[in-house]
Amino acid sequence: MARYQGWFAFVLALAIAAGMFLLRTPLELGLDLRGGSQLTVQVQPAGEITRVGSEEMEAVKAVLERRVNGLGVAESTLQTVGDTQLVLQLPGEQDPTRAARVLGSTAMLEFRAQKPGAEGDLRSLRQLRSQVRAILRLREEQALNGDIDDNDGIDFDQLAEAQKLFGLDGEATSETDQLQQLLEKVNEEIVQQFEPAALTGKDLVTAGRQPLQNNPNSWEVTLSFNSDGAEAFAELTKSIAGTDRLLGIVLDGQAISEASVGPQFEAAGISGGAASISGNFTAEEARELEVQLRGGSLPLPVEIIEVRTIGPTLGAENIRRSLVAALSGLAFVAVFMVLAYRLPGAVAVVALSLYALFNLAMYALIPVTLTLPGIAGFILSIGMAVDANVLIFERIKDELRRGNTLIRSIDTGFSEAFSSIVDGHLTTLISCAALFFLGTGLVKGFAATLGIGVLLSLFTALTCTRTLLRFLMGYSGLRSPNNFLPNSQLPTPSA
Repeated sequence: MARYQGWFAFVLALAIAAGMFLLRTPLELGLDLRGGSQLTVQVQPAGEITRVGSEEMEAVKAVLERRVNGLGVAESTLQTVGDTQLVLQLPGEQDPTRAARVLGSTAMLEFRAQKPGAEGDLRSLRQLRSQVRAILRLREEQALNGDIDDNDGIDFDQLAEAQKLFGLDGEATSETDQLQQLLEKVNEEIVQQFEPAALTGKDLVTAGRQPLQNNPNSWEVTLSFNSDGAEAFAELTKSIAGTDRLLGIVLDGQAISEASVGPQFEAAGISGGAASISGNFTAEEARELEVQLRGGSLPLPVEIIEVRTIGPTLGAENIRRSLVAALSGLAFVAVFMVLAYRLPGAVAVVALSLYALFNLAMYALIPVTLTLPGIAGFILSIGMAVDANVLIFERIKDELRRGNTLIRSIDTGFSEAFSSIVDGHLTTLISCAALFFLGTGLVKGFAATLGIGVLLSLFTALTCTRTLLRFLMGYSGLRSPNNFLPNSQLPTPSA
């Protein structure tokens, strides 16, 4: 008896420790329970690479991981799915457009010198671009305030003339779209006024951002080049210093900014390998550009083929339904066990409660990110735990029917059921291992929770149930075969 009192104290201490740990360490919830966004990215072959291999996938994944980390979304995951796809999960992120914009662009940065003799055309194009940008910015502000004014300074005759000049058909659905088309076309024409790139982002070491000193609402992106980049930048700025030619900064084929280089740099150019891009960026735009540049250029183009958003309300509903399913299942099992096995059935209910507590504590300790398939694995493992108890109690009943004493029947029941329980749990564990190491994503989560549940089931069935049962047998009021089996099934005592 003293031996089982010691085991009872151990199980009780374990349960208290697990409960306290759970109170202090919340469970990690997956995207389907917490809500958030999921983006599926397709990596595409380009140039000489006609087939995307594992090395190309790793290179693309490394760049995307750097960009995702730069976004500052906590607990994000990026996984390879199949041969050419990557799945990004952003728990808690309800607006995936920013991530899609940062992930999908190439961020090809170029520095170009203005072509000689292009001063007049470039001046006109920059003036037109400033006007279009000002109107678009005004319209954005009006849209935010909900007071869009159609008479916001647009000269539609001039707009039509400009569209005709740049070969635009004017079939865009709205005036704002027409302005956007015109802005893109003007930017393309501006890029044409510059020579081929003398320096690109491949020599970039790091990037940062800071507000402009004369306008805190406008931000600039700061750059730092390696030694080759610093030398090329000095040569580039030296070649145009003190002239009317501008230094063009081009990102992804779009003109971002143009800067003049003063005559004081005629001798050696701008040395030191530091530069900045000021393109009237907002704080968020500057951060996105910084993240793209620091993450590096993508070795292959990617396409966002699916964007899925799960709202927090749907996640909360998933949790509610899962809890209802789990508690309902436990309640039905508890009623069945008590009706079918009497006192051992009640002990099994307590052991199952301990089993659920230990499971959740283990999820928080490892930690395991809980998803809907993970909950399914947990509920399925409860079935395994019940099955182990049923095997034990049936052996105890058999021993009682043979006329064995109660204590001996309990000990024999546990020892005879041991090999069957271990064999059943071992085969399930093998299946879990195969699913975990060969499966992906949510399948791994299911295998992990089921595997942990099966291991804990062995402990609770063989240790907790036995300890509780033998501890209760220390009380004479409970030490009766009738608490295990109806009188009608017990053997008649011999005279």
